[in-house]
Amino acid sequence: MAGMTSSARPLLNRRLAEFGTTIFAEMSALALKTGAINLGQGFPDTDGPEEIREAAVRALRDGRGNQYPPGPGVPELRTAIAEHQERRYGLSYDPDTEVLVTAGATEAIAAALLALVEPGDEVVALEPYYDSYAACIAMAGGTRVPVTLRPHVDEEGAAFRLDLDELRAAVTDRTRLLLINTPHNPTGTVLTRAELTAIAELAVERDLLVVTDEVYEHLVFGEAEHVPLATFPGMSERTVSIGSAGKTFSFTGWKVGWVTGTAELVTAVRSAKQFLTYVASGPFQYAVAEALRLPDSYFEEFRADMRDKRELLADGLEQAGFKVFRPAGTYFITTDIRSLGETDGFAFCRTLPERAGVVAIPNAVFYDHKKTGAPYVRFAFCKRIEVLADAAERLRKTFAP
Repeated sequence: MAGMTSSARPLLNRRLAEFGTTIFAEMSALALKTGAINLGQGFPDTDGPEEIREAAVRALRDGRGNQYPPGPGVPELRTAIAEHQERRYGLSYDPDTEVLVTAGATEAIAAALLALVEPGDEVVALEPYYDSYAACIAMAGGTRVPVTLRPHVDEEGAAFRLDLDELRAAVTDRTRLLLINTPHNPTGTVLTRAELTAIAELAVERDLLVVTDEVYEHLVFGEAEHVPLATFPGMSERTVSIGSAGKTFSFTGWKVGWVTGTAELVTAVRSAKQFLTYVASGPFQYAVAEALRLPDSYFEEFRADMRDKRELLADGLEQAGFKVFRPAGTYFITTDIRSLGETDGFAFCRTLPERAGVVAIPNAVFYDHKKTGAPYVRFAFCKRIEVLADAAERLRKTFAP
């Protein structure tokens, strides 16, 4: 009979058996079905700078990138990435051997883990974590070891913080790699210099590799600062740093990301990457090269705009009765729904479109420890001001005491 297999063995590779349709697809479908405002998936509802879009059009018309670009990425972009790292952080990379362009940061993460992790290796990651981390560790045959960021209240307000003792205790003789994300999605935490110093010292002491996801590097607010792990003593030779154009320039569909590191590390990552997409985003690479050279005023205005949006949505959520963890970075706000008398983020998010006309994401999808993440819900604020104001008003009308 058509569709039958000759074996009872499941079709899906057992390493991926725990990963079904992503929550983002489910929630986006709910948004379409109900006409709700989608504050679930983190993509902007407006395009980035017009001059950068026109740079992509110009590349298309000039025939640049319409055929396969070079495997490591077009030289113009690799040079612009190296210049960006030098100008911003004092990190020096050879664009020919120490920079690799990828199909977004997601491919960079996949390629890095597939290249550097052997079956049985342990990978320590900060929980909650972006859902592709778990899948990529599984595809590499590694074992993920979560270290949970926990709510903490200090003079700066409520935030999720890393327990450094817990991190140290998670490292064993089987640990191969630390997977670090700062600014952190979904919690909005930005690791401090003291925390990063401790992570660096641990990596050097235990001779660990580090993959650091820094895609929100230009989205930090207030007193927070983004400091790349590769800048700390002993880290340049063991750190694979990952960046992305999508988050900074609001062209997420272009899928342009990159890896920087030593020639040896980048060669290893490229060995895996070449069998994933091989190459991608040809004309867009030329446009992103121009984007990375935009004046500092662009990055400052971009950050200020997102800060205003953060304040608008955070204030609205608080007025609606949510406990809000005002993020130090990224464009996501985590809330605790126990303040509304709710405890199950999945159930809450699945009914929210009908109840309030707004879509959010249950943070439990980012946890191995589902109960720990159960009461937390994430909202994205990378939307137009009027959209955020409408969403905040809907939530106030539905939940305000």
